[in-house]
Amino acid sequence: MSNDLIGGRVYLLGDDVNTDLNCSGKYLPGKDEAFIAAQAFEAVSPGFAKRFVPGGVIVAGTHFGINSSREQAVHILRRMGVSAIVAPSFGRQFFRNAINNGLPVVECDIDGLLDGDEITIDLAAPSLCVQAKQIQRPLRAVPKAIRAILQEGGLIPFLKKYPDWEVPV
Repeated sequence: MSNDLIGGRVYLLGDDVNTDLNCSGKYLPGKDEAFIAAQAFEAVSPGFAKRFVPGGVIVAGTHFGINSSREQAVHILRRMGVSAIVAPSFGRQFFRNAINNGLPVVECDIDGLLDGDEITIDLAAPSLCVQAKQIQRPLRAVPKAIRAILQEGGLIPFLKKYPDWEVPV
């Protein structure tokens, strides 16, 4: 898939999943990312981290990532191998932390999406598709600069490659 295409299996979570549920403050400091990732979302979906296969897409309800600006929450999701997160809305600090760390986050209507569905997200189109169910949803346009940051793996790698902020055409 191109850098603008993201595909993967859906792992469903509910509404109001805050950053403490995937990166609990009770583990920081003192535990490494691998340990914390193995506990991710246990309070809202027991066994989630064990079921999750790298490359999967988390599909969640409203307000994903609310509660804090803890950047480690995104690091844990990256360590788990999350390829993207789809939700109707996000905590704004989490949303920007995700982009800055190269994790695609897209706001979209999630009605009809279920655990195990295979989805494709096209950031250039922009759209989300579940071919087996003939579901296609429009996404908010993802600005070229944001797509470039995501394609480079986050803001720091982007700035190293493009120190003058010149986004490639």
